[in-house]
Amino acid sequence: MPHFRGTVPSPASPERVFDYMADFSSVAEWDPTVTEAEALEPEPGLGARFRVVVRALGRETEYLYETVSYERPSRVVVRAETSSVVSLDTITFAPAGAGTVMTYDAELTLKGAARLLELPMRIGFRRLAGNAKAGLERELAGLGGAGE
Repeated sequence: MPHFRGTVPSPASPERVFDYMADFSSVAEWDPTVTEAEALEPEPGLGARFRVVVRALGRETEYLYETVSYERPSRVVVRAETSSVVSLDTITFAPAGAGTVMTYDAELTLKGAARLLELPMRIGFRRLAGNAKAGLERELAGLGGAGE
């Protein structure tokens, strides 16, 4: 299954980084494959839903993510499912000095005929996830220090 795990430091507090990431519509700010993202609920929290449109391999796919775990300020998990894939993103936050180290663990489970594409998807997913990690590094560095 395509999988990516990466850590990103931030000078901001775990609460600040958690709040930014738990509003999963922020994905449009840091993931270059996302063309649209919107919160479908007024506030992040358990059960919050987010509409995310991803452009990959020349086509756009809409995902409806739902927050399935919300443990402020240490862990948030969002999940989306389409007819061909299940996306599970587990994001954890740990204090690091005056800031935070965030770990992003993204796992795609392919369904049906899409499973035949697993090997090329693994390779492509790592590259795309690496680009998203670079965007996260940029955005989380700009969140500010722990005393904000």
